[in-house]
Amino acid sequence: MTDAEALVRRDLAAAYRLCARRGWDDMVWTHLSAAIPGQPGSYLINRFGLRFSEVCASNLVRVNLQGQLLPGETGPVNPSGFAIHGCVHAARPDALCVMHLHTLWGQILAGLPQGLLPCSQPALRLVGRLGRHPYEGLAFGAEEQARLASALGHRDGLILDNHGILMLGRTVAEAFVLLHFLERAVQIQSHLMAASPNRFLQVSPEVTALTQQQWLGAGQTPEGQDEWPALLRSVAETDPDFAN
Repeated sequence: MTDAEALVRRDLAAAYRLCARRGWDDMVWTHLSAAIPGQPGSYLINRFGLRFSEVCASNLVRVNLQGQLLPGETGPVNPSGFAIHGCVHAARPDALCVMHLHTLWGQILAGLPQGLLPCSQPALRLVGRLGRHPYEGLAFGAEEQARLASALGHRDGLILDNHGILMLGRTVAEAFVLLHFLERAVQIQSHLMAASPNRFLQVSPEVTALTQQQWLGAGQTPEGQDEWPALLRSVAETDPDFAN
């Protein structure tokens, strides 16, 4: 194992524990995956049957884009996880990390036809940067995978209608922090819609564009670089076995 893979394993395991702590897991379902540095077409994913709180660096499984175990690996792994993760990793080699979750707030957003609105600062990072994919049933066949990849394009993530959320990142840290922003933004939007259904403040398109330009300007480092060391320390305090 290279040092680069060991680092990705540590970060991905930490992300699983952080998701569990926030209640973002769904029993043994949903997945976080990360490409293995220097091994195109291969990525790490959780062993099926483990809770997010049981995932650690050593029990992540190496698979290829078709969801097949790489030599030396043993399962079990969840085939339905590859339907999304495999096609997204294939379509977006620039994204090291892919997170697909069924969070409460993510599923609320997935049922709102207006999508994410520019009514809070965290929302401004992602307004207009999320695609949408309609619900087509439980299984993702090859044709639907192509439609999903097309809806994603080069965006930061995807709202899976009536299903959940998909978020990408150039690092594990970036994908996790963008999910944090999205969760917070949807909570704020939902409370505003409940408190004042017909009228609440929204940032103008001009200021939204300016804010995103400031946020994503040339030379900006991936989201999460500042936050990740603190998040890793918090995981080490409560879940010291995550890096095993």
